[in-house]
Amino acid sequence: MMAPATQPGDDSRYQAVSSRDARFDGEFFFAVSTTGIYCRPSCPAVTPKRANVRFYPSAAAAQRGGFRACRRCRPDAAPGSAEWNVRADLVGRAMRLIGDGVVDREGVAGLADRLGYSSRQVHRQLTEELGAGPVALARAQRAHTARVLLQTTDLPVTEIAFAAGFASVRQFNDTIRAVYDQTPSALRARPAQRRASRPSGGIPLRLAHRGPYAAREILDFLQRRAVPGIEEVLGTPGARVYRRTLRLPYGTGVAEIHEPREGGSWLDCRLNLTDPRDLSTAVQRVRRLFDLDADPYAVAERLGADPRLGPLVAARPGLRSPGAADAEELAVRAVLGQQVTVAAAARLAGTLVAAYGKPLGAPDGGLTHVFPEPATLADASLAELGMPAARKRTLRTVAAALADGAVRLDPGVDRNDAEEALLALPGIGPWTTGYIRMRALGDPDVFLPGDVGVRHGLTALGAAPHDAQAWRPWRSYALHHLWNTLASTPKDS
Repeated sequence: MMAPATQPGDDSRYQAVSSRDARFDGEFFFAVSTTGIYCRPSCPAVTPKRANVRFYPSAAAAQRGGFRACRRCRPDAAPGSAEWNVRADLVGRAMRLIGDGVVDREGVAGLADRLGYSSRQVHRQLTEELGAGPVALARAQRAHTARVLLQTTDLPVTEIAFAAGFASVRQFNDTIRAVYDQTPSALRARPAQRRASRPSGGIPLRLAHRGPYAAREILDFLQRRAVPGIEEVLGTPGARVYRRTLRLPYGTGVAEIHEPREGGSWLDCRLNLTDPRDLSTAVQRVRRLFDLDADPYAVAERLGADPRLGPLVAARPGLRSPGAADAEELAVRAVLGQQVTVAAAARLAGTLVAAYGKPLGAPDGGLTHVFPEPATLADASLAELGMPAARKRTLRTVAAALADGAVRLDPGVDRNDAEEALLALPGIGPWTTGYIRMRALGDPDVFLPGDVGVRHGLTALGAAPHDAQAWRPWRSYALHHLWNTLASTPKDS
């Protein structure tokens, strides 16, 4: 059994384990040599002796070390490390792509090609930092997907094996035994314990997050921008349900997320997919949309130290910076939102969806379409929109650039390269690229000094744009605090 070298900070990590500190869930994992089990720091089990504990930077590394997942704390379901949202280097970009399922769909060669490095370089850097290469990291994700499908659906085991991304049933069986120390049949919960989950009922999930979560604000944000046909928010504040369609690699889906109760550590989600192979990708896209892998403690430490911003941070603990379920869709919506109100942008997007979106096989409540593909919009007349001719040209130009790959917005793209490519397009300026960078690319450090709402928020605080330098690397979160000081946001989409 291989053990990682002791790293600085292991004593601090052990202290976090001893105090069952959930702030570190997903940031590292610990394994116990006497039991062969690895856990998340907040595991409720009796704290093991320090001499028997090993620390790992990823679940995949712990699995590679020969440890199996704890059945009490389910370390494979811990929130992801916030580090991958912040970092723009090779490892951060690779982790975002692996989470999106690229290794399962395109292999390690496809991952390396997207990153612009050799497969050997990618493997070396991931192994150095995370204790596991791309194959092992993807394998850990496949194992988690398989467990979810086994315990929440009635799909046959053989179908689950391929839906989770395994190349063969034998590989699936071997992995499940290695990771969970159980056969797939044993891991599947007994019928009386399982929630009925036929395909029509979708797959029920609990999506973990770290620390406090300002659910009301993120639901308000999404509700104001909900696009008819692809999004809807049902219910009343405190008990709302956000629903939206998803365009996925193998098919389409509908995601349903319930507004959580205060003090919870997860969001209840249900995914209805036309192809279960899209499960891990759909989960990652919902996680990005709701910013579930953020570290609210680090954000609050930096922003809360500002004497003007501090009271806003204290008033809204756990405020998130919503991402996007579909980066290309967000880019088109950002163009539609140029120089119009939030409500007007949502109406324009609804008109676009009705005219050019792909209809679902059958309407699902108020959801009728998935957002149009860029190739469809690149050649569209857009006469239905009633926008100025120049803005229509910009929209078609952006769509064409997305369709032919001149602009890439996948999770592993270099954010600076994407911004430069966008700025080179006619009709695209700093506000649009910044908004796309913040939401579509999940950059936590974007500031929009030209935004009307931001200017009003700064004025209300007695602050100026240059004050935002002190808020790095969390300026995207500062934006949302500023926007939340206003009754409505005059300009963004």
